[in-house]
Amino acid sequence: MARTRVPTGERRAGHGRNLTAGVLLGLGTVAFIDEAVFHQLLHWHHFYDRASTEVGLVSDGLFHAFSWFATVAALFMAAGLHRERALWPAAFAAGWLTGAGFFQLYDGIVQHKLLRLHQIRYDVEILPYDVVWNVIAAVLLVAGIALWAATRRRAARTSDASAAT
Repeated sequence: MARTRVPTGERRAGHGRNLTAGVLLGLGTVAFIDEAVFHQLLHWHHFYDRASTEVGLVSDGLFHAFSWFATVAALFMAAGLHRERALWPAAFAAGWLTGAGFFQLYDGIVQHKLLRLHQIRYDVEILPYDVVWNVIAAVLLVAGIALWAATRRRAARTSDASAAT
């Protein structure tokens, strides 16, 4: 995405919109990668594996629709921010990392372990897969939250400085 200059007085107001667009794109991206790689290419699982293959395929279709809805919504939001010259790449990236990490951690803990909708793989020792899946998710989430906090502080400083002048 092209870097655009955000007027300092508008940074705080635009920060939340950039984060929201980034979170949606992060959710959509990771859901798409999960669906395309693990469901379709590798055939490791379906979104819902506790029923017939037909039900699994329908659940995959719904999951795929969710990923595209989130992605398209994020791209429309980013286009609007760019058009308004309010796109802030660092805040957008913070949202992307947070959304991607959150979705993957939610998938690994809630869907895989608590609800047992599916596992990453079957008929293998699952612990290494779970560890890698959740560690990657945690790294993405922590990086996103750290960048989120840094951009929020920067937005507050620039807004306060422009209000003082």
